[in-house]
Parts: sequence; structure tokens; C-alpha cells
Amino acid sequence: MISEAIQNLASRLPPGWRLTAPTLDRLAGPSPDAVVELIAPDGTARTWLLEVKTRVEPKDVSSLVGRLRSYRSQNRPDWSRATRVIVTSFLSPRTRERLEEFGLNYVDLAGNVRLVADRPGLFIYDRCVDRNPWREKRPARSVKGAKAGRIVRALCDFFPPLGIRTLAEKAGTDAGYVSRTLVLLDREDLIKRMPRGPVTDVDWKGLIRRWAQDYSPFDSRRVGLYLEPRGASALLQKFRKADLQYAVTGSFAASKVAPVAPPRLMICYVNDRERAAQYLDLRRTETGANVLLASPLDAIVYERTWRKEGITFAALSQVAADLLGSPGRGPAEADALMKWMADNESVWRRRS
Repeated sequence: MISEAIQNLASRLPPGWRLTAPTLDRLAGPSPDAVVELIAPDGTARTWLLEVKTRVEPKDVSSLVGRLRSYRSQNRPDWSRATRVIVTSFLSPRTRERLEEFGLNYVDLAGNVRLVADRPGLFIYDRCVDRNPWREKRPARSVKGAKAGRIVRALCDFFPPLGIRTLAEKAGTDAGYVSRTLVLLDREDLIKRMPRGPVTDVDWKGLIRRWAQDYSPFDSRRVGLYLEPRGASALLQKFRKADLQYAVTGSFAASKVAPVAPPRLMICYVNDRERAAQYLDLRRTETGANVLLASPLDAIVYERTWRKEGITFAALSQVAADLLGSPGRGPAEADALMKWMADNESVWRRRS
């Protein structure tokens, strides 16, 4: 693994840069798995300490940081400013994000690389694959699907502690599926839980982002584009009087608490798009649409809604995930919304 990592790194260096052969001798006390020298064209050198792991999950990152910091200068004085590099077979997007939060460098054998050094100055970043080409069989691999979405929503919408039975009840699914999903989320360091006990903490922002990677709210088979010729104000007036189940999401919902820019497209969940379009007197169009009607993957989009100015909006956790999966400025609006949510948790999260 070290040999392949060195080849991977060397192939990405600019002309005139080189790496020395790795030193594998172990020293007394905590020490890295290998040490290499990066040498710039002007002869300036930088020590790299390689820490090799067969697998690195998001929850492993904090302990890795502690181990890397334990490589004290009493072993080698030049290690105090050495660059630490994690070497493994594959790093998921969530794991890479966690490593970058701690300023750690990495290289995996699937081709994902991040190397930052100040002297000699070097920055190499390469994102090759987000899915493990050597994926192992595991009980749960994603949060895709209706049941997983309901569990994610419950974890976000309610303050912990949350036991498995409580989550199963709130998500409307079986305890076994909840348990398997929690194993995945714990492995990805998105939740904290007691051994065989309840969830005690939730990284709800990270969980929403993780959900958005697998969740596709606006699949082309479940959406329709429409035009309200008189604009948003006329449509809002219709919704205030509408006798149908709906939930407004996306930019219009986010703008009510964390406006970024005037919303252009109203996105609304309805059970029957054609019936709703006829009821609201909307025109089907392929260009110039100002309304998107979406058939929900699951009825969870209608749970824990809120009303403002006579309009029903989807829960903010749902709105944030939908914005992350939207084109254009949707992700930026999601960032602004989640910042507001972090400052106002007591407003939108509930007690069990």
C-alpha cells in the first residue's frame, strides 16, 4: 500500500520535484508507518509522515488526529513541522470532508488525493471517485429510500436522546431497519450513541448533506414544470384558499427565514400533479416555468410542516435537503438556511 501510494503521489508532482524512497524503520514510541522526503527543484525538502490504514471511516478521524499528534519531536526533531498524510485504500466523501476539517492530507489507492505544504509550497487536490471500487458487503450502505429518509428526518427534527423504538415510531418503520441505519450513521460519525443505547447527539447539518448525496427529490419522473402567468403573488393567493394537501419547499420556503435572493421558481409537493395543476389553473410548459410540482417519494414531506402568511411549508430539514439537490444557487441557499437553523434550533427542532 505504501509503494502504491508513493507512486500515486510521485505521478502528480510538478516537473523537477521528487520523493525519496520511504523509510520504514520503526522507532521507539509512537511513530508513523513510513517517512519520505519531498524535494523541490531548488533543493528545499519537506518531511512527510505516512500513516497507513486498511480502512478509515469518518468516526475514526478524531482518533487519527490524536495519534498523528503523538509523533513528538523527541523521536526526530524535524518531525515537528512534518506533513502528516493518511494512506488507505478508499476514502468516502464524508471521510475526506472530516479529514479536511482537521487539516489532514490524504491519498487513497482509488486516486483521491489532498496534499498541502507551505514550504516548499505545494497544493495537490484530485477527486477521482466517490464510490468505493472495492466495496464490501455491509448491512446498510446508503440513506437512499423512503424508510431511510424518514429516519433521517426524525433524527434532524427531534432533539436527542432518541432510542431505537422511539425513532422507529416517529419514522413509521421497524426497529431492525432503524438499528441497521444507525450503524451506518455511527460509522460515518453523523451520530453519537451509547453502547446498545439511544442516540445522544446528531450532526444534523452533516446528516442532511449526507442524505442529499443519496436522495433525489426531483427525479424527472416525479416532477412537472408549469406556468402561472400572473406570477408568484397570484399563486400564493391560490394556495391560501387551496383545498388540497401540499407543502412548499425550496427557495420560497427558505426565503421566509433566511433570504438570499428573490426566489424565482416555486417548488411544491402535491400528491397528484395533474389534478393540482388543474385546480390551481397552471399551464404545463417546458420553458419559462415559475412553478415546479413534485410528487413526493414519501409522505414524510407533509410531516412537521409549518405555516406562514397562510401558506404551508415543508419542514426546514426537508427544505435544506431539497435545496442541496437543486441546481443553480440551491446549495448556497441551503448553506444560508442551515446557518439560520443552527442559530435557532429551538424554533424548528422538537422535544421527543
